[in-house]
Formats: sequence, C-alpha cells, structure tokens
Amino acid sequence: MQYRTLGRSGVKVSPFCLGTMMLGGNFNSDHDDCIRIIHKALDFGINFIDTADIYSVGESEEIVGKALKGRREHVVLASKVFRPMGKDPNQQGTSRRWIIKAVEDSLRRLQTDYIDLYQAHRLSSDTDVEETLSTFTDLMREGKVRLIGATTSPASSIVEAQWIAERRGLARFRTEQPPYSILNRAIEREILPACERYGMGTMAWSPLAKGMLTGRYRKGGQVPDSLRVKMFEKAMTDVPSLDAVEKLIPLAEEAGMSLIHMALAFVIAHPGMTSAIIGPRTMEQLDGILAGAETVLTDELLDRIDEIVPPGIDIAPLERVAPSPELLRAQARARRRPLEERPAA
Repeated sequence: MQYRTLGRSGVKVSPFCLGTMMLGGNFNSDHDDCIRIIHKALDFGINFIDTADIYSVGESEEIVGKALKGRREHVVLASKVFRPMGKDPNQQGTSRRWIIKAVEDSLRRLQTDYIDLYQAHRLSSDTDVEETLSTFTDLMREGKVRLIGATTSPASSIVEAQWIAERRGLARFRTEQPPYSILNRAIEREILPACERYGMGTMAWSPLAKGMLTGRYRKGGQVPDSLRVKMFEKAMTDVPSLDAVEKLIPLAEEAGMSLIHMALAFVIAHPGMTSAIIGPRTMEQLDGILAGAETVLTDELLDRIDEIVPPGIDIAPLERVAPSPELLRAQARARRRPLEERPAA
C-alpha cells in the first residue's frame, strides 16, 4: 500500500478510505459481518475509516467501535457532526452547544477517547464559521480531536474558513470531503484548486457516482431491483449519465479493467485528491473493489475519459456542493415576497 500525506498535516493515509455509511441499519444489520468487512479492509492495508453520527443513527459508529478494539492506534478514524440526531431542533448543526454534545456521543459509540479527523458534515448557514472553528479548536486542545475538516463546501466557504482561522488564531480545516467521480467533475474548477492552495487533504465521496459507474445500470437495460435504485432512482435513469456510461464501459474493457476499477483509479489519479471513499455493503463488494487497488490509468486513457466527460463538468444527478450563503439568502428573500410577486418556477 502506497500511503499518502493528508494535505500538509503529516498524517499518512491509504488512497482508499473505508466509508461505513452502508454498515448498520437497513443496509447491513449483521454486525459480525460488518466487522469482518472492516477487518478485511484493515488487513489489506487500508488505514483510513470514515463514519458519521447520522449513519444509521449512530449504529455505524458503534460497529466501527467494536471492530477497532485492539487496532485503534493503527487507524486514522474520521467522523462527522451536523445532521439531525433527534427531534429537538438543537440536536443538529455546527453550533458550540451541539458539537460539544455530539462529539461526546460519538466518542462513546466509537469506544475511543479521540477522533483523528472530526468534520462538519455541512457548514450551517445559520452559524458563524468562527463559532464552529472555535469549538473545534477547544476540542483539539482537550485532546478529543486531532484534525478538523468539512464536507461538501463551496469554494467561498473553504476560503472564508481559512481566512477566519488565520485572523482569529484558530485551528483550521485540514481536509475537505467533496463529491467527485468521472461523472461529477465540477470540483475541478474551484474547490480542488482552493484545497491545494491551502494544503488541505481531500477525500472523494461517491467516486462511483452513486452506483452509476459499477456497470450494472445500462441504457435500455432493466434497472436492477436493489436498495441503491430505491434510494437514487433519478440517478439510475438519467439519460446523459447513461450515455456516458455506455462510452466508458468499452473504454475500460479495451484497457483490460472493469469500469469500477477505472472509476476509482480515475479519482485517486487527480493530484489534488488524497483518497477515494469506498462504501461496500457486503464482503463481495469489498473484494471486488480491492481486486483493482493497484490499477493505474495511463495519460492516454485519462485523455480519452476527458473526451467523454470534460474536466470541470457534472453530468450525473448527485447532491451538489452546498450552495453559497448568497444563494440561500436570495431564496429566503423570494419566500418572503407575496406569492404573486415570486418568480415562476
């Protein structure tokens, strides 16, 4: 395993990060099987695990905690805060009040006394970034958190957070976790360059474009009856995405690799990308991914992928990077207008 430095933090991580959203709850409720999946990844050399409090409402963190008994010191463990964890309106977001409570809950479920990378799952539009950074800084001084980061942020928020951290003498975000795949390349325009400028590590979520790049979904073919299809039905039937997939599959075959392996290798080939987050639900899925862990794409192959999906372009339906505060304010202004004065949808 060729490890990479997580930004300029000095921490070494594997190019594949094991995401655990599919472990627990309605995805895989067999804890023993989930633990075997985690152990298989660790034995392979993956030392980077990403989870979140919201994944199966804490169950994923509990599974990870059980799996890491006796192996914790050799793992770079990441978790997140932001999503609602109850009906109370204050059981969510990135306020000091909630972060302090949420991190203690995560530490308990993970059965550890520190989290290597604690991330804002999103940055709350109703909370000053300084409030969030100040709280994260205190957690780092207490030894409960080693590094901090954010996910799915617009470039403006990345820059603002770095500026505030420097001006106020606070800990700064060391990582960003954006959506990135062959079909979703918009972050190449501003987000990845901003992360590189500030020495931030990046971990791509959904490197297989919510399953579109597995090769299971074909234009004119029967859509499989699966949990993923039920979750992302729009993505699985999107014509531009399927058109691109139909061109990518023979390209991968010509290069002697599967579409999955080509898609993952594409993500980690970008010089601004640290790791691709893989999210297997079964051991079979993990084995299939690991079989192509050493895949490297030639410059010629990368150029041909660019011809199918140009750099900086999104063509697949996917949760986009969070909208800027300016757009959110514009939406709020529109909602306050009398109905007859609002712009047509």
